[in-house]
Amino acid sequence: MNATTPKVMLLIDADNVSADVMEQAVHKVLAEHGALHVRRAYCTAEVALKHQSLFKRLSVRPMVNLAAGKNSTDIALAVDALDLAIAERPQVVYLVSSDSDFAPLVIRLREKGCRVCGIGQQGKTGEETVGAYDAFTDLEHHGSRPAAAAAPAPARKTRARPATKTAAAKTAPAAKKTAAKTAARKTAAARQPNPPSEAAEFILQALPALRTGKEVALNDAAQALRAAGLLGKHGSSLKLFDKLTDEFAVLQHPDRIRWTGATAA
Repeated sequence: MNATTPKVMLLIDADNVSADVMEQAVHKVLAEHGALHVRRAYCTAEVALKHQSLFKRLSVRPMVNLAAGKNSTDIALAVDALDLAIAERPQVVYLVSSDSDFAPLVIRLREKGCRVCGIGQQGKTGEETVGAYDAFTDLEHHGSRPAAAAAPAPARKTRARPATKTAAAKTAPAAKKTAAKTAARKTAAARQPNPPSEAAEFILQALPALRTGKEVALNDAAQALRAAGLLGKHGSSLKLFDKLTDEFAVLQHPDRIRWTGATAA
């Protein structure tokens, strides 16, 4: 790394700002410093799925928070920020959020020798939030333009013709075949298992063996979840699966986990 290039860290509160503000923030920091060494976005599983293409395009690592409760994502970001400040020793830290709750984190990072800059979404940031940082930038949320609704085509008038006996005879077998196919599709759909929830989908991506119906040792599952960023260093995989009892079964002697959705596949 060039000695003149500071080590820069960007941490995004993805539950708090819009997708285009996140993208603007990444480009702004890259334009200002020329490099961005740590790029992480903290969010729920639902938000991670919604923005997964954006995160891939920007090379941002999503840190998925499956814990329930108010401010759980903010706490995960704050804990990780201090760990990274000690391990990576960045010169500059950017926090992308309009939330005033990060003021104590800003002070602590500054005490660690970091210059702490904030990036927020215009219209959501209060004065008390701006004052906590060494520098703060408000970015405008551009939103997305709704597609113009297509004008309905004028109805064409057609003259009804009386059906002949020959046409009726040809139509009847075709109608029966169509009805039979429709019934078969409905039966097949009824037999299909319910799709996994968004939180379960992240777990299945980290543990693909579960999707095939195999049972995975709880210790192996915990290691895979930590490697995927779904579980903290000291987090309990058992507590995580206890929140998803409708989709995962915890088996004992020896301890292992099974995805219940695979039984109907």
